[in-house]
Amino acid sequence: MQWNVDPTHTSIEFGVKHLGIATVKGRFKKFSATVEASESGQVRSIEATIDAASIDTGVDQRDDHLRSADFFDVARNPEIRFVSTGVRPNGAGEAVITGNLTLHGITRPVTFTLEQGTALKDPWGNQRIAASASGKLNRKDWGLTWNQALELGGVMVGEEVKFTMDVQVVAAQAVAA
Repeated sequence: MQWNVDPTHTSIEFGVKHLGIATVKGRFKKFSATVEASESGQVRSIEATIDAASIDTGVDQRDDHLRSADFFDVARNPEIRFVSTGVRPNGAGEAVITGNLTLHGITRPVTFTLEQGTALKDPWGNQRIAASASGKLNRKDWGLTWNQALELGGVMVGEEVKFTMDVQVVAAQAVAA
């Protein structure tokens, strides 16, 4: 059964250390995804595409730098794509999702943890599921190596990126023949 992401009730966010002392957070505003799951909502596969240019950290100058060739290089790599390769249940309402993330023109495996609720029917008769996923990656593994050394040691931008996704999906409606 196919489930489609409800973008008005979904967020894709990340956090990266700045100057080694604080975390800068951001999000992507444009994305799409489909989920294959059982009727009860047990996830079987996920495919997602993010518009890399839709990055938003709340600071226009920083967002422009992140879109540049120093980071995402959105002119040459406009999309970030995830395709799952496996889903392993990990207790009640939890799963470990493995898959391939294509970012900055490089595809590498990633793993994240999914916590999901049960399927329910909304007031309009649609079947919905909500879930939260989290994980982390090293940005250098995808060629995002720009940095600046600090006078007293350390670097401007941390290597570890923590990400969270709060997702709501809606069961796809069957089309009458």
